[in-house]
Amino acid sequence: MDLPPMRRIVTGHDEDGNAIFQSDGAPDRVVAVGGDDGAVFHEIWNTRATPAPIDAASGEPEEAGIQLAPPANGTRIRVVDFPPDAVRGTDISPEEARAAFAEMGAEDASTHSGDDSRHAFMHRTETIDYGIILSGEITLILDIGERVVKAGDIVIQRGTNHGWSNHTDQPCRVAFVLVDGSFAEELA
Repeated sequence: MDLPPMRRIVTGHDEDGNAIFQSDGAPDRVVAVGGDDGAVFHEIWNTRATPAPIDAASGEPEEAGIQLAPPANGTRIRVVDFPPDAVRGTDISPEEARAAFAEMGAEDASTHSGDDSRHAFMHRTETIDYGIILSGEITLILDIGERVVKAGDIVIQRGTNHGWSNHTDQPCRVAFVLVDGSFAEELA
């Protein structure tokens, strides 16, 4: 995709408690989910507790691969580059959708159930997600309704079943901050 590379700047403290830069560069984990034409996930950072511990110089907690949801009681920030639907393709089976979500450790998040699904990549997680559209535009699809969101728009996703569809001919870049959540009994 024709988007600039991501840059992650991490701060910390030296042995005297002074604020320092710990790192400056591309995030360690960048993965195309669903093959070379799939969405590209730039994993920026995660935390494992609330409140998050702040110490002098530790780095991001170790994590293998891509995990869709944040750690229990934690947070996650990632940037996703969504290719146009014409490139990514959305005519996939429920099994193929589950396989794509399995690449992110979240096979059960997929809600694609066949012909009655509103989008091939419909899914639901037990999280609060803040989606900030950085560039391009994309359509947010819910069970009932859809909205086009553009650069500068912010979506607050509250554990709802949803999918993202890029009807344009340009990629769309979205920053997501995910916060571990807990469904109310009536929504579980």
